[in-house]
Amino acid sequence: MRLDAPERPETREADAPRRSRWRTVVLVSVPLAAFALLLATSLGRDPRALPSELVGEPAPVFALPNLEGGGTVDMADLRGRVVVVNFWASWCQECRDEHPALDAAWDRYRERGVVVVGVLFEDTVEDGLAFADELATDWPLVDDPGSRTAIAYGVFGVPETFVISPDGIVTAKRVGPVDYTWLTTEIEDALRTPEAA
Repeated sequence: MRLDAPERPETREADAPRRSRWRTVVLVSVPLAAFALLLATSLGRDPRALPSELVGEPAPVFALPNLEGGGTVDMADLRGRVVVVNFWASWCQECRDEHPALDAAWDRYRERGVVVVGVLFEDTVEDGLAFADELATDWPLVDDPGSRTAIAYGVFGVPETFVISPDGIVTAKRVGPVDYTWLTTEIEDALRTPEAA
C-alpha cells in the first residue's frame, strides 16, 4: 500500500495568492451583481408607475397649521367629504404647471363639498405664501413642520396628490403633476362612494 507524501509547505504558499485573488473577485463581483440587479428591477422604473401602498387604505390623519396663520386644517373635520391632498413647494416647476388643473377642480367641486388641501413640502412659509399669492390660490394651504405628514403619506418628492373618499380611504395617488382629466375622474369616483351619497 502506497501512501501519498504530505503536501509540501511550498505548494500551500504558492496557492495562497491564487486563493486570495479568487476571494477578491468574489467579494467585488457579488455586490456589483446585486447593484446591477437593483438597477434593472427598480431604479429603472418610472416612479409614476409604482403602485402606492396607501391606495385602498385609510388616509393618514393630520392637523396642520394654515400658512396664513390662525387655525389648522384637521382631517377629522373633513370626514364625510372628498379631500384632495396635494403636496407642493414654491421651488417646484411641476407644481406651478399643475396649478391650473387644481384651481379648475376646486372651482368646479367645492360647492359639492370637495376640499383641496395644499401641503407645503420642505419649503419656507414665506416662499409658500408668495407662490400662493402670485397664482391666486384660494384653497386651504398648510405647513408641514418636520415633514411628518409627508412621511406618513410616503411622499418622496413633489408634486404628489392623493384623493380621499368621504369614508377616509385613499382612492387614488398621482406622482408628478396632475391634469384636470385625472382630477375630475378621481373626484367623481370618490363622490360615488356610499358615504358620499
